[in-house]
Amino acid sequence: MKRTFLRTVRVLPRPLDASRGLLVAGHVVLPCALGKGGVTRVKREGDGATPLGRFALGVLYLRPDKGARPRAGLPARRTRPDDGWCDAPGDRRYNRPVRLPYPASHERMWREDDVYDRVLDIRYNREPIRPGRGSAIFMHLARPGFAPTAGCVALRRADLNRLLPRLGPKTLLVIGSDPRRSSPPRKQKR
Repeated sequence: MKRTFLRTVRVLPRPLDASRGLLVAGHVVLPCALGKGGVTRVKREGDGATPLGRFALGVLYLRPDKGARPRAGLPARRTRPDDGWCDAPGDRRYNRPVRLPYPASHERMWREDDVYDRVLDIRYNREPIRPGRGSAIFMHLARPGFAPTAGCVALRRADLNRLLPRLGPKTLLVIGSDPRRSSPPRKQKR
């Protein structure tokens, strides 16, 4: 039987709290955390904002000692203790996975706070990579109370596990208003 994946998943910021949002996946609506700077059109390294736009989904990174592998329609790999992600704009490996120890600034992918137990690469600033425009933008597990992220989209573990089987290689993640989506026509006064 052929699996059917969602074409589009939308993340919409909440009007009264820019660091919180709703992820809409078909008929399912899930709460999520966003960057402490809300959603921005012009992302900069370290600004704490979640980038506005349409993004392909990449590799799903799974920490093998933190639960069974969830069903997923995307390529997956196990996270290792020496996995990192370069966030130094001047480095040749900027916004790419690296092996630790690494001489430039980086994030550790093997974390003690559990938020990276499941990490889905949102392919932001990847083709081409523009130094200083933001790195390590992921979909990962939310902190308690949906505390703001540094620019990622974060979901409860159960919600991310529920979503993963519906995401495939052609699924797009749309964060914020989609400029390519036309508004419904307005009724004209007579």
